[in-house]
Amino acid sequence: MSNVDFSKITEGIYHVIETEEKILTGLQNDTITLKRNKQNRTIKQILGHLIDSASNNHQRMVRLQYSKDLLFFPDYRQDNDLWIALQDYQNEDWNNLIQLWKFFNLHIIQVIKSVDQTKLDSYWCDFEGTKVTLQDMIEGYLSHLHLHIHEIHELMNA
Repeated sequence: MSNVDFSKITEGIYHVIETEEKILTGLQNDTITLKRNKQNRTIKQILGHLIDSASNNHQRMVRLQYSKDLLFFPDYRQDNDLWIALQDYQNEDWNNLIQLWKFFNLHIIQVIKSVDQTKLDSYWCDFEGTKVTLQDMIEGYLSHLHLHIHEIHELMNA
């Protein structure tokens, strides 16, 4: 098995952090708390969702390196709005949210750089029963990050 190069993904995550931290920090309270996207989420809630994504993907990336198949690992996709509500991101300190998002993603970069390449075929099953390999998760992480950063920018510019 040849090594898979994830450097474009890790560099991409780092670039998003470097670019967006400055932008997010400069946003006004009305912008982050009042404008809502098509899912009825504010910018604070979207960033909170990205923290949830980092948290859940971190768990999967680590666990799949020592447990071959996580057939019953909880999926939270069907409960995204519940996660956002239960954690009350809307009332969280904005700067704390930004820093948590930033540092969790910096750690995701470290996890990806250190991943055991022999475990990339390990998988978990999502709530629909679809098998998702460790490699699929890593390769899809940056596009999910970009998707929601784009939503934030749409709200900023609305």
